[in-house]
Amino acid sequence: MRPIILASSSPRRQYLMKEAGFTFTVEKPGIDEDFPETLPVEQVAKYIALKKAEYFRPKMQNEIIVTADTVVILKGRIMNKPQDRAEAIRMLSDLSGQTHIVMTGVSILSQEREESFDDTTEVTFVKLTAEEIAFYVDQYKPYDKAGAYGAQDWIGMVAIEKISGSYFNVMGLPIHKVYQHLKNW
Repeated sequence: MRPIILASSSPRRQYLMKEAGFTFTVEKPGIDEDFPETLPVEQVAKYIALKKAEYFRPKMQNEIIVTADTVVILKGRIMNKPQDRAEAIRMLSDLSGQTHIVMTGVSILSQEREESFDDTTEVTFVKLTAEEIAFYVDQYKPYDKAGAYGAQDWIGMVAIEKISGSYFNVMGLPIHKVYQHLKNW
């Protein structure tokens, strides 16, 4: 197998790749995660994943680059990573009692080949109290997570009522699809 670079500092993505049996190194792409405001929300995750992959193109040799980006979408609005406690609380309050979409875009890139795809999961939260939301934000500090939550954290255990689609996609990487794509490389 060719060398794989997982271009992500996410411990969850690293965990999923390792558990799926991949050997890889980690290198974070030096890009901003901005996207055009006119881009439809359903295309943002794949757009940013591709942007991350393109960062590596000029210096590529024999390796395979795997990049990903996850967004949370509620009522047509993207919820990125919260900047502070107040924004995290606001996001979780908005998600409370609602169904939202988690989309992860993935790009796999080598010198001779490029594939991009995404996966979508619907997640329904129970109604949360202000105290539960504050407890989660203060204890788990979800500032590195789209939508201000991690499905594998306490809040996932007590607040996720229903998931339609891949749980691992909600964690940040649709590993079943990544595995299938990399198997063919």
